[in-house]
Amino acid sequence: MTQSPQTFKLPDLGEGLTEAELVTWRVAVGDTVELDQVIAEVETAKSLVEVPTPYAGTVLVLHGQEGQTLPVGNPLITIGSEGAQSYREEERAGTGSGNVLIGYGTSEDAGNARRRRRAPRGPARVAAGTAGSAASTAPLASAADSVPAAPGADAVARRAPRVVNPLVRRLARELGVDVSSLSGRGPGGLIMRADVLAASGAASASTDVSAAATPVAATRGTQAAPAASGTGETDARSGLGVAARAPITGVRRTIAETMSRSRREIPEATVWVDVDATELLALRRGIRPDASGRRPSVLAIVGRFVAAGLKRVPELNARIETRPDGTEEVVTFDGVNLGIAAQTERGLVVPAVHRADALSARELDAAIGALVATAREGRCTPAELTRGTFTLNNYGVFDVDGSAAIINHPQVAILGLGRIKQRPWVVDGQLCVRDITELTLSFDHRVCDGGAASRFLRFVADAIERPGEALAEL
Repeated sequence: MTQSPQTFKLPDLGEGLTEAELVTWRVAVGDTVELDQVIAEVETAKSLVEVPTPYAGTVLVLHGQEGQTLPVGNPLITIGSEGAQSYREEERAGTGSGNVLIGYGTSEDAGNARRRRRAPRGPARVAAGTAGSAASTAPLASAADSVPAAPGADAVARRAPRVVNPLVRRLARELGVDVSSLSGRGPGGLIMRADVLAASGAASASTDVSAAATPVAATRGTQAAPAASGTGETDARSGLGVAARAPITGVRRTIAETMSRSRREIPEATVWVDVDATELLALRRGIRPDASGRRPSVLAIVGRFVAAGLKRVPELNARIETRPDGTEEVVTFDGVNLGIAAQTERGLVVPAVHRADALSARELDAAIGALVATAREGRCTPAELTRGTFTLNNYGVFDVDGSAAIINHPQVAILGLGRIKQRPWVVDGQLCVRDITELTLSFDHRVCDGGAASRFLRFVADAIERPGEALAEL
């Protein structure tokens, strides 16, 4: 039975988010989709989210281009009647292997390959027209998709960037290349990977087609003047070529806003101490491995000490909230959600282990490992990224000793753990080689003074230096 087209709007993805960046389309115009099939990946200020469709049928319109930021409630995709599938079957029967995905050659496989198809005939085409202009809302179409062009259509087509391969589009975004300014060397002007690399200055001089057109300076006869790179701009202040311009969006924008707010609002103070971790490493080596052969990590054991220390100094496991009358109050918590700073391809995120204070070192190690892996895949939920009450930052993985970390607003403290390195150390009046690390605590001076902060820091340091005694009391 024929149904009218359905337009699916970008849904509310939770936690009060109002917009999302369209990262990748998983479907193309003309594809048939099933109920709950993933149609796109979007990046919110919290994480990367797969968006399923609540409708089944044929894709008529894609409302937005990859890299575009869409407000919640705006149209995302228009899907027509499932009866429109007859068009796809007719086209497949008449065209054989289908269109070429640039850079990958032709394929007879009709499985999951994203193919470009001619505009639907009959009712499907009419439906597409009622949903919006195909010229402005179907960015994945190319010259290979269309029916024979009318006079003058070539001039219009030349003005639209022709990028078929989603990997090429992603590469262009990462390198800050505006594909609308490129002339593709592929069939019909299709933009290929080499075109993007050439425009960004990343391709070698021997393969970069733009190199031949770049004027070579004859200044004093020897060396060519550097060509403007990437965007083709020259920075007026530095005189250097501008390699790329990247908008601050998604997670990176959230990080910037959180860190800026932290610096603006929090009167931050920092204390630190060098700690002898020799006994901690020896104790860890003595722990029996689990069935997978793994022992609890140093970070997990220190996390247990941190949770115990926060019970003794609860002011650091807190948040400052503003009441409706404008006054402020300190909110402390019954339990610790331990945030773990994790560096990912999308920036620094801080997912939190719920009720870390109730977990053993082995359980905490497993929870941290799973949470960090999820964060690096960009799959953390908004709740996982916002529920932390205290942050533990292991910057020792970057092979540095110390750092005055910025507090993760609205929390009030963050503890940094530096690298563990062998150094000369005095033990019982004797100079010897020990495994030393540095602990750094940044705290909000509104919630506690240096005495309380130092008491917490000293508790964790003492636990690291005498871990057997500490674990016996936890």
